[in-house]
Formats: sequence, structure tokens, C-alpha cells
Amino acid sequence: MASTRIVVPHAITVERVMDANLARLAQQVEFLVEIDKLKQVYRRTWLMDASRHENDAEHSWHLGVMAILLLEHAQAPRLDLLRVLKMVLVHDLVEIDAGDTFAYDDVGAMDKSQREQTAADRLFALLPPDQAAEFRAVWEEFEARQTPEARYAAALDRFQPMLHNYRTKGKAWQEHGITVDQVLARNQSMAEGSPVLWQYAKQFVADAVAQGYLNPAVEPTS
Repeated sequence: MASTRIVVPHAITVERVMDANLARLAQQVEFLVEIDKLKQVYRRTWLMDASRHENDAEHSWHLGVMAILLLEHAQAPRLDLLRVLKMVLVHDLVEIDAGDTFAYDDVGAMDKSQREQTAADRLFALLPPDQAAEFRAVWEEFEARQTPEARYAAALDRFQPMLHNYRTKGKAWQEHGITVDQVLARNQSMAEGSPVLWQYAKQFVADAVAQGYLNPAVEPTS
């Protein structure tokens, strides 16, 4: 009597699920490989020992630690810290394609949004669809700065390079001829996410001017 091969549907389903999981994992790993390039995107900000420029990955890591450590100083109570951490880790990924636009580069700022939108289209599409949508939503929330979490994350993003500049005796400020009025105008939105951080920042900005680290405001010509 010929033997009959028995097919077990459950085994087939498990195999298909495993194949799908491996395909998803492979896609996620390729995204991780791609974002390693963030370590090669250098900012105008100097490390606090002034030995070299900071890269975007270091900046994002520093913001993550700050988000945890300084949470008590956020404007809004009971923030979703995990949401904030996602924002600070994701917010600069677009600079892999778009590059870092210097905070005081008015010309570069003109097409910054378009360059970053195009970068977001490419980079987040590398992820599985559900995670692509999540990462895009987190990035857009940070950019819009409308939620308490986004305002806190944005405040940290402004505070960190200011602190680097102060601790390096205004190294980047001096290199680019930045004045105190530019710094205050650029960063005053920090108060939306943390009035305490903004108050503290204004104190060291005033000291930077007094110490000669930061140029005074340009007097208007008559």
C-alpha cells in the first residue's frame, strides 16, 4: 500500500510567517545600515573640547540624554518622554541626504524644507510601511512644533548648540561673525518648550557677550 504524505497547514503557515518576519527584519536592517551615514554629517558646532566639529549622530545622542535629564524643566507637565526621545533621534535623519543647514544661513534656509521633505520621502520609504508611517509622523510632528512634546524637543535642539558655543568660548559664533541679536532672535522659541532653559541660556549668552565670545548687536546706521 502506497504511503500518503500528510500536509500540515499549521507548519506551512509558520514557515510563511517566518519568511515574512525575516523579510521585514532584512528591510529594517538595511534602514539601520543607511542611517549609519548620519555619523558622517558634520555640523558647524564644535565639540566642547573644541577638537573637531560635532556630527549629527552625536548631536542626536546628546539630545536624547538631555531629554531624560532635563524633563523636569519642560513647560508642559507629564510629557510622553518616549515620544520626545523618538523625535530627537529621528529629527536629523533627513540630513543624510539634505545635509546640515547652518542655523544662520539665510540662503540655505530658502530651500531647506524642500530638501528635507525629499530626503524624508526616500529615507522613510526604506522601512516597512507601518514603521515608515510612524517615523514620518514623528519627524513631521517635530518640524511642526505644535505638541508639547515637539516644543520640548525643539527647545533642547536649540539649547544644545548654544551651550556648545558658550563652552567653546564662542568658537562657531566667532567663525561666522554671529551677533547676540541673531542668537536671541533665532532661539527665543525655546521658551515655548522650556522657559527655564531659555532663561538659563539668556544668562550665558549675556556672559558670552561680556567675555567677548559673542559679538554685540550691530547698531543701526542712521
